[in-house]
Amino acid sequence: MRRLVVAVFALLALQGFLDAQVPQPFPRPPAQGRPAPAAPPPATTPAPSSPAAAQPLPADAEPTEASLGFSLYPNSQFITSYDAGHGQRYYLFGSTASFPELVKYYQAMLKTKGTLVFETPATHTFEMGKFDERTMAFPTGVTIKDYTWGGSAGYLNPKRDAKPERFPSIIQIVPAAAGAPR
Repeated sequence: MRRLVVAVFALLALQGFLDAQVPQPFPRPPAQGRPAPAAPPPATTPAPSSPAAAQPLPADAEPTEASLGFSLYPNSQFITSYDAGHGQRYYLFGSTASFPELVKYYQAMLKTKGTLVFETPATHTFEMGKFDERTMAFPTGVTIKDYTWGGSAGYLNPKRDAKPERFPSIIQIVPAAAGAPR
């Protein structure tokens, strides 16, 4: 009986501890009406193996190659951006190019092989620079995902009556955060 009472109290204490941890949504959508956090200017000379330093960009603005520090695949369309936390944002682009075409393009542009992280759905990442989990939410780089696997028609274009209706592939770009290690 004594063991039972001790076990019940231990379970109640554990439940109280677990209830106290409230998860935070992650990643967060762009803040409405709030300006992006101010960031110091990026380094003027990036390391040769890392992308060019990105310029700070308001949350609702359409990014450019200069603001991202990465080349954009020709004819890719900006979809949206999200607050990744730690002063970082990530940007989604839709592309009508196939997954293999995009991988080859970014292998040539970034001069790295990258990593196939999933075969189904095919997902390839190109991580650039050093990742510091204390100051960064995501590693700087490019991720490509195939949305046609398993017979899917692709990623639905969120813009009403826009062409194409669906994107076979999505490109996610995470620019370097201000002050991020290279």
